[in-house]
Amino acid sequence: MYDMLSEFRVSEFDSFVDILRLTSGDPLDTFGEMWYPMFLWSLCSSVFVHTCAALVAIGTLRKHKYGKFFPVLLIVMGVVGPVTSGVACSAAIAFIYRAANMAMPPIHAMVWGIGQTILGAGIGFTRILATL
Repeated sequence: MYDMLSEFRVSEFDSFVDILRLTSGDPLDTFGEMWYPMFLWSLCSSVFVHTCAALVAIGTLRKHKYGKFFPVLLIVMGVVGPVTSGVACSAAIAFIYRAANMAMPPIHAMVWGIGQTILGAGIGFTRILATL
């Protein structure tokens, strides 16, 4: 009998730090094992990029009447983006790997997660969406 909950297990990793350290040498083979590290890498890299942008904004807008609150919005967007679109993208990639019956090395989860942040930053800098 097929057990759907066992397909979504994430218990291979002991902690959040183990995922970021890439300590698991075993390939990720269930949907949950693939999705979760990709999502965490996407979230952490996005928060890092948006924190750097917020620090620049603090330095340049510190004397502005309303601009000094802009870094807070940057940090919020650094979390909201991966929680919405990062979850969906990571799930789609994990679904494709799982449907193809492929195992994902932990380093690939890191590349996919950070790649989502790079792609989002690239779209933001090139203003492709403004041309639509």
